[in-house]
Amino acid sequence: MKIYSFDTLANADLIIDAVYEGGSSGNASDDPISKIIKGIGNMGGFRSAGQGIFKKLIVLYTNMEDGDWPDSIDTSKGQFIYYGDNKHPGHDIHDTPRQGNATLKMLFDSTHNEKDARRIVPPIFIFVKYPTASSSRSVQFKGVAVPGYPGLSATDDLIAVWKTTNGQRFQNYRAIFTILNIPMVSRKWINSLFDPFGQDNSLNPFYQWKISGKADVLIAPSTKTIRTQIEQMPRTKLEREILQAVFDYFCEAPIKFEACAAKIFQLYDENVLIDEITRSAVDGGKDAIGRYVLGIKEDPVYAEFFLEAKCYQPGLNGQNINSVGVKEVSRLISRIKNRQFGVLVTTSFIAKQAYGEVREDGHPIVFLSGGDISRILIKKGINSTDAVLAWLNSEFSKS
Repeated sequence: MKIYSFDTLANADLIIDAVYEGGSSGNASDDPISKIIKGIGNMGGFRSAGQGIFKKLIVLYTNMEDGDWPDSIDTSKGQFIYYGDNKHPGHDIHDTPRQGNATLKMLFDSTHNEKDARRIVPPIFIFVKYPTASSSRSVQFKGVAVPGYPGLSATDDLIAVWKTTNGQRFQNYRAIFTILNIPMVSRKWINSLFDPFGQDNSLNPFYQWKISGKADVLIAPSTKTIRTQIEQMPRTKLEREILQAVFDYFCEAPIKFEACAAKIFQLYDENVLIDEITRSAVDGGKDAIGRYVLGIKEDPVYAEFFLEAKCYQPGLNGQNINSVGVKEVSRLISRIKNRQFGVLVTTSFIAKQAYGEVREDGHPIVFLSGGDISRILIKKGINSTDAVLAWLNSEFSKS
């Protein structure tokens, strides 16, 4: 991974997934983005250069840690989901100090209007928080984006969502962007954005999109099919707290976790139907039985699955972590028949050998580990320990 030190940023190119280190002064001047792009400002998640609707460029920065507004990047699809800047009650959706939501509306309106309107859409640079040993303010560049995503309509890519805080309701935007197939943005091109004599048009995917509306998406399928323990477990403090809350709720009666695991799989994908939570004494290795719905509503096709739940120690409070091994996974595999698939949900993680054997042998098993559980709940708005406990108490009685 390429890492640029703080003192080189003014002349640095922007390379996909490269890290740009912040300073060490302990104040806002440590921000690396404002050193990469002069005049962009050193604070906030939404930054722009240019007056009025005619922006030279826009920067979207996210720490990926806001449980109420969970920004996300799917690198395999080249898709970025970003929440706007009206994150507290008391204001109209467009009445924000940095005018971020008003700008989002302008961007998406221009994208879906006649082709000439796209010409005012500037390049959008995506950065995420990436602390390093040198600075907690360091960032990673994730690419150049444009509004919308192939296959999504104008009613799907920018949505006003409702939230409630302290009994007060308010709206914020959920915006979906396409990350373009641009591996590097040269310093020359960045400088050209501020050139009064015109931009350098060499960034072809961006200018082709402005002309045609067709996006050359940066699709990067994973070369790795076996997730490590770190990749399967919580990444943030909030994710750790949520997983711990789930485990603590069921640890004394782990059999009760079976219904919760089935519900979590449903929360993950709306096409999941749970037909039965089986009794442990007679389930033959299956904690739940369900179907996955394919096709159109008028003529659905069903793929049957068996689900197993493992409420194992996640090792978050100094305890020894207990992984799901070959024995448990083999038990699920043995129950799957032709045209069926398996689902294993655990508060811990799948051990390397068990994970590897499943993927290498091509067994159709879906793994949802501890970190997945946390991220699924956060995405569905169950994004604090209090919210998790309220949800668990309402859905899953321990009596």
